[in-house]
Amino acid sequence: MHSPSPIRLAPLHGLCFLVSHLDTQHTQPQVPWEWLPLTLVVFVVFILGFGAIGIELARRLRPFGVKIIATRRNWSLNDTMLQKDEIDGLVDQKGLPQDIYEFAGEADIVVTCLTLYSKTGSFVVNVARGGILNYTSVLQHLNSGHLGGLAIDVAWSEPFDPEDPILKFPNVLITPHVAGVTEFSYRKMAKVVADTAIQLHEGSPITGLEFVN
Repeated sequence: MHSPSPIRLAPLHGLCFLVSHLDTQHTQPQVPWEWLPLTLVVFVVFILGFGAIGIELARRLRPFGVKIIATRRNWSLNDTMLQKDEIDGLVDQKGLPQDIYEFAGEADIVVTCLTLYSKTGSFVVNVARGGILNYTSVLQHLNSGHLGGLAIDVAWSEPFDPEDPILKFPNVLITPHVAGVTEFSYRKMAKVVADTAIQLHEGSPITGLEFVN
């Protein structure tokens, strides 16, 4: 078992913010004390790619009582950072790549980067790379109402044109590529830099670095 690098987890706080702020029009139960903020308790969240960030997102969403479904290429214990009992506690339904479209059809929120073959009213969240969402498809699904909402921290081109038609929709939330800008992540990254500098100075083996791109 190994801990994911702070750089890889940096967008997590922004991702949680986007997920929790997407829905302002979702139907809420009539009794006010029976619903959590933004009615996350009634959501099905599909995490496509249950890796380091997906695992941490599931850990943070689990206390809200959401149903979490997830896919990854391989669920074998040798390929995960979790024990089987912890995986079972975080994920209500596990799937493989061939289950992506089925899972997207069930989900209310899809944390994904693929095409938008999801049920009407679903939400899409992207904190990865702007270009992995097809711009034309996103605009088309927003216009048709098939896409219930879009939350992005990355755009197709940056800085994003403030006159872009996508920003005219009331169910679109965009943040300026700052999902990873938190005090926690920057302190962690600074520590990695400092530790590496000390190791270089001492001639020690370099540890704590993870090349992800």
